[in-house]
Amino acid sequence: MTEQMNIKGIEPVEIDPDGHLNPPDWNVFREQMHDFLDRCVDRMCAAESHPWQVPPDDLSETYAIGQGGDLVARLTEQVMPYHSGNTHPQFWGWVQGSGLPSDLMAGLAGAVMNSNVGGRHHGANAMEWAVIDWARRKMGMGPEASGVLVTGTSQATVLSLQAAKVRAIPNLRAEGSQAKLTVYAGNGVHNATRKAVELLGLGHDALRLVRTDHGKMDVLALSQQIAQDRADGFLPLAIVGTAGSVDVGSFDDLNALADVAKAQDIWLHVDGAFGAWTRLADDPWRGLSDGIERADSIAMDFHKWMYVGYDCGLALIANEADHRAAFAVRPPYLEGFEAGLSGGDRWFCDYGIDLSRGNRALKVWCALEMFGEDAFAASITRNCAQAALLADLVQSQGMALVAPVVSNICVFTANPDLSLQEQSTLNSQIAIKLQLDQRAVFSTTHVNGMICLRAAFTNHRTRERHIHAAVQDVKALAEKGAL
Repeated sequence: MTEQMNIKGIEPVEIDPDGHLNPPDWNVFREQMHDFLDRCVDRMCAAESHPWQVPPDDLSETYAIGQGGDLVARLTEQVMPYHSGNTHPQFWGWVQGSGLPSDLMAGLAGAVMNSNVGGRHHGANAMEWAVIDWARRKMGMGPEASGVLVTGTSQATVLSLQAAKVRAIPNLRAEGSQAKLTVYAGNGVHNATRKAVELLGLGHDALRLVRTDHGKMDVLALSQQIAQDRADGFLPLAIVGTAGSVDVGSFDDLNALADVAKAQDIWLHVDGAFGAWTRLADDPWRGLSDGIERADSIAMDFHKWMYVGYDCGLALIANEADHRAAFAVRPPYLEGFEAGLSGGDRWFCDYGIDLSRGNRALKVWCALEMFGEDAFAASITRNCAQAALLADLVQSQGMALVAPVVSNICVFTANPDLSLQEQSTLNSQIAIKLQLDQRAVFSTTHVNGMICLRAAFTNHRTRERHIHAAVQDVKALAEKGAL
């Protein structure tokens, strides 16, 4: 083994040709990393030049393990071009965040540290708590609240409803339960709630889908369903309010749901996957999520409308005792001590199902430290205004909205003069054609039995010119009859 001065000439760098899982020459690796970082920054700052493209048919063969070669070149030429599209400023499909430059810094620091944030006494635990505490304050919850970063709202919903279940049945973890539990949500609730109900052993028949009125759960119908279920021997477990429905961006009246939950002594959970972040927006959009501070739990995603890289969600629970009671268990090999690496007063394995956990907080912390809270508030507000702009342009071009624009989602049809079936076919063809032509990405959804075009603005790179261009493209395809 020999030593060589590093590129900056500051300290010796080992050359270890027998290091197996270390680079044989750290100086060469340093040069490769500088080259690759430049390529990554170039690609990110030129995101508009890199829309989604159809992956080659033989891409799986290209990625076959064991080919080796110039890894920097392969990443640049064979990997990064075939992204999912959401970094592009005309990507408005589904609800996907656009990623941030600060993610590069977080990714590098995270790789070097390789922190396991399940527990023990180190900085990543303190950082996660700082991020959770910031979110807790933004949502208006008190200092007794708790939380844990997770993969996303789907996992956060499972954790939240499990905490509700343990509060409702205190001996559940030891003895289980045969109680017939029920969960209540509006009929447009996200699929994550159904999956959570199934995973927790309730069966999806236990999910009561309550009718909605103008996008809001009908509170009278909710109360009547709860009363009927109690009379039939069921134990009402939780009400799931929606802050930003995935189809059209509507919001339940969370204060009204909180009143019912309090009167009935039922857990109130809010699916705020993206819509919770209207708490940062200007009025009138901020008011959409009024009452969220009264929830027993909130599921939300940083990787959607806070724009950070995947994956990073949050289960936020109003009472730390309820949260810990649902998950904490410490076998001897996880015993904590007053000092040393096994010290520390918050082990996140006590608040969820994962013991091995990456440092998700790092990218959120880097984003807030680099750009500041006000920048996120401005971007979220702008996305809502962009949905309103799209609505105005759609109508001015003879197309039609199929649902009111409430927040950051606009759903429309390209030619309202056709039959429902013809509109469905045309809208589907337009969405596919624009994607294949590497132009705007809309997704589709069903409203009143018709397939519609849908734009969800959770993209900080979008500007008005992108929306104007997309409307003209849609109009031109509608006039041609699409494909």
